[in-house]
Amino acid sequence: MTALGKIHKLGVMLPLPVLPTGSGAFDYRVPDGMDLEPGDFVTVPFGHRRAVGVVWGAAAGGVSDAKLKDIIERLDCPPLPEVSRRFVDWVARYTISPPGAVLKMVMSVPDALSPPKPVTAYALTPNPGDFKKTAARERVLAVLDGAPPLPATELARQAATGPGVVAGLAKAGVLITVALAPNIAALGVEPDWEKPGPALSVDQEQAAKILEQATETSGFSVVLLDGVPGSGKTEVYFQAVAKALEHSRQVLVLLPEIALSAQWLARFKARFGGDPVEWHSDLTPSVRRDTWRAISEGRARVVVGARSALFLPFPDLALIVADEEHDASFKQEDGVIYNARDMAVV
Repeated sequence: MTALGKIHKLGVMLPLPVLPTGSGAFDYRVPDGMDLEPGDFVTVPFGHRRAVGVVWGAAAGGVSDAKLKDIIERLDCPPLPEVSRRFVDWVARYTISPPGAVLKMVMSVPDALSPPKPVTAYALTPNPGDFKKTAARERVLAVLDGAPPLPATELARQAATGPGVVAGLAKAGVLITVALAPNIAALGVEPDWEKPGPALSVDQEQAAKILEQATETSGFSVVLLDGVPGSGKTEVYFQAVAKALEHSRQVLVLLPEIALSAQWLARFKARFGGDPVEWHSDLTPSVRRDTWRAISEGRARVVVGARSALFLPFPDLALIVADEEHDASFKQEDGVIYNARDMAVV
């Protein structure tokens, strides 16, 4: 990646549905001592306010130096990957939309651009001693048995109890507090690619090999997995997911919103012994923030989501699966109009 710090002006794309000249980026001046690279998130003056945008490249020109404004600061977050920037440009051209309108879908969680705070979690005390036991407390202990530390709210949710029960166990010395690295809590248990899956038929094995080979190559390819309902298509593409995980790369599984069900998540957990990261409209703002950041940092390995997940900032995406690709909910009919199935195969 080429550093742009020596260029005294450059283009910054803003998540706005406007069409400046050239590439769609606005020209800004780089202050002395500020080193920037393509993809960096920056704060810039825009009109009478500040706006956050992405360094897109060299300035388009056409604006006199006297009229240029200085970039204010570079934000402390991972840069937007080159593949994401190219995707924004491609979608804008294909849908005849302002690039800034497409970028707005990528920058859908502004809070994720700020440095995250450490998360306080709870783990089992090695030698807790005697304490009062109740059914709720037993459920909390069962959740933590052999599991990583969990925040109080998540621990209480999994144990079907309230945060007060967790606090009571901590006060009794049964639980200890652990400071987790930021965002770790959003990931859950990491999927295990080495966990053996079910035996496949000969036809399933052949299809799985094709998908695995495509996943291992660095080039682009598209495969249509066709079969009647119940023919085992999910288990076939799970093999490709395992291959991507083996190489420590990322996977996106697109599902219609209605198909993001407990049944699919249970099948995934049974196959990999862990959880995918979910992305859909029902997530709380804090979970969306942590998830977006974890994906941008490459720590979220498998993401399952509705159509908007296609615009998440994956730095090392090896595989996209569009399950139920015929479903009408993959189409967005307002704003930037697109079909996620079509966008997934470019």
